[in-house]
Amino acid sequence: MIHIVLYEPEIPQNTGNIMRTCMAFQMQLHLIEPLGFIMDDAHLKRAGLDYRKNVVYQIHPSWNDFLRENKGDFYFVTRYGEKAPSSFDYTAAKNDIYLVFGKESTGIPKEILAAHLDKCMRIPMVPEARSLNLSNCVAIVSYVVLEQLGFPHLSGRETLKGADFLKKYAQR
Repeated sequence: MIHIVLYEPEIPQNTGNIMRTCMAFQMQLHLIEPLGFIMDDAHLKRAGLDYRKNVVYQIHPSWNDFLRENKGDFYFVTRYGEKAPSSFDYTAAKNDIYLVFGKESTGIPKEILAAHLDKCMRIPMVPEARSLNLSNCVAIVSYVVLEQLGFPHLSGRETLKGADFLKKYAQR
């Protein structure tokens, strides 16, 4: 199981997008309080669409509470990381994989990162860029992990309109 952990997220639209990504990739979402918004339809509906009702998520009062309840292999996405997400071998994970992302304004606290230097990663980008949008980061890193794992339980074919939908369209 892959888990996405958002440390004190501040922007509801990002969290809504991430909920949609978690649902589509069959990942569990963890939100560490305090949140910068209220978890209601008015704040999340547009970004999360109707996928929100199908995502598995949990809200934790603090980082320490989250750690007490969750065990696994933790990876931290930070601008201070020195390894690319693809440099880790996720197939070697013996436990659930937890991908930890920080709040939009300040990231993951430096004390947490310092305790896990060997599991800190950075998405490569031009030197002038501090960061990418949080929901984009979650999608990029999740895809890298899922690709290494062979996209477990995910469909590589269109299922709603049928696998041959485009071929039928082209024959018109």
